[in-house]
Amino acid sequence: MRYSGTELLWLLFLYSFLGWAAETAIASGKRKQFANRGFFSGPVCFIYGISAVLMTIAFDELRSSIVFLFLGCCALATWIEWFTGKLLERMNHKRWWDYSGIPGNFDGYICLPYSLLWGLLGTLAVRFGNELLVVVYGLLPALLSHLLVLILSGISLPDLLTSLLTVHHERKAAKVSPTDAIFTYIYRTPDASAEKAEQIQSGLRSWTYRLGSGVIARVERRMNRAYDMGTADVSDSAAPEKQSCGPILLFQLFFLGALLGDLTETIFCRITAGVWMSRSSLVWGPFSIVWGLAIALATWFLYNYRDRSDGFLFAFGTFLGGAYEYICSVFTEIVFGKVFWDYSDIPFNLGGRITLLYCFFWGIAAVVWLKKFYPVISRWIEKIPMKFGKIITWILIVFMVANILVSTLALARYDERAHQKPAANAIEQTIDAHFPDARMEKIYPNAKAIN
Repeated sequence: MRYSGTELLWLLFLYSFLGWAAETAIASGKRKQFANRGFFSGPVCFIYGISAVLMTIAFDELRSSIVFLFLGCCALATWIEWFTGKLLERMNHKRWWDYSGIPGNFDGYICLPYSLLWGLLGTLAVRFGNELLVVVYGLLPALLSHLLVLILSGISLPDLLTSLLTVHHERKAAKVSPTDAIFTYIYRTPDASAEKAEQIQSGLRSWTYRLGSGVIARVERRMNRAYDMGTADVSDSAAPEKQSCGPILLFQLFFLGALLGDLTETIFCRITAGVWMSRSSLVWGPFSIVWGLAIALATWFLYNYRDRSDGFLFAFGTFLGGAYEYICSVFTEIVFGKVFWDYSDIPFNLGGRITLLYCFFWGIAAVVWLKKFYPVISRWIEKIPMKFGKIITWILIVFMVANILVSTLALARYDERAHQKPAANAIEQTIDAHFPDARMEKIYPNAKAIN
C-alpha cells in the first residue's frame, strides 16, 4: 500500500502524539506527578512518529510476513533509539535515558526487552494501525485534512528550533552568545561603523535576550523535570573514551569508504560472475555511497567499542548492516524508481533486497574495518599536514556534492525517459545530452525500472 505525502505526515503526527501520551502517562505514574516526556514543548514525541513512518516506508511490503516484519521493526527501532541517544549526548553531554540497569542492554541506550517491544509496536502499526489511521484521515473533508497537516507542520518547526537551541545553549552557555554572533554578522556593512552596529545590537538585544532567555529557561526546566537531566550529566572525564572523529575526518572516511567499497564490489563481481561491471552509485568516478556512509557511520558510533570481541562486532555489524542495506534498497527504489541490486536468486534472501550471505559480509566488514583497516588509515591521515589536508578535503567535498547532485538529476531523468516524459527545461535537456540511456545503462547495469 502506497501512502501520499500528507498521509505520511498525518501518521507522523498521530504516532508522535501517541508515543508522547504513553511515555508521559508512564513517567507521570512513576513520579506521581505530571511529567512532559517530549523533547518538544507540544504533546509530541517525534522519535515515535519518525520511527513509525520509516517502518511504514521500509517494511510495508512485509505486511504479509509477520516474522520478517517484526525483525525489521526491531532492527530499525533499535538503531534509531541508539542513534538518537548518542546524538543528544554529544550535543550537550547528557544522557536522556539510561537502560544500564536492564539486562541485555548495550551502552545504556538500547536493551533487548525494549527492542522487542519496539518491534512488536512497529509490527502492529504497519500491519493494522496505519490502515486504520489513514481511514480516519480519509473521513475528514479534503480541505480540512490538508489544512490540519499544514498547521501541525507550521507549529512543529519553530518548536523544533527552540528545543534544539535550548540543547545547544546548555552546552555553549560558557561561550560567546550565538545572538551576539548573529547580530554582528547580520548588521555588518562596509559603511557601518562599530558604534552603529553596537547601537543596533543593544536596542534589539535587550528584548531578544529577555524573550529568548525566558523561552530557553522554560524549555530547560521542562526537559530537566521530564528526563532528570540534572543528574544524568556525562562529563568528558566520566564518559567513555570519545572517538576523535571530527567532520573533516568523517568525510575523509566517507570518501575512502565509497572508493574502496566500489572497488571491492567490482573485484568481487569479476571473481564470482566473471565480468567487469560498474558498481558505482555516482556518474563521475568509482564511488559507492552505500559503502561510504556505512564506513563513516560505523566509525562514528562503533570506534569506542573497537576493543570488544570480534563476535560482538560481527553480530552487531550483521544485524545493523542488513537493516541498513534493506533501507537503502527501499530508499533508492522510492526516490529513483529503480532497483539497483536484486538478491532474489541467492538463498535466504528477503524480497531480493538483502540476503543472509551479504549480511554476514557486513559483519565481517565491521570487524576487519575496526580492528585492522581503520587504525592504519587513521595514522596515514594524521600524517597529512593539517592545512593541506583541509584544502584537499574541501575540494573533495565540493566535488562529491556536485557529483551527488548531477547523479540525482541524471537518475531522475533516466526514470522519466523510461516513462516517455520529455525534457521540460534547459537543465533536463542538458542532462539528456550528457547522460543518455546508453551511458546510464553502462554506469548502472543492474538498475531495473519498477513496473
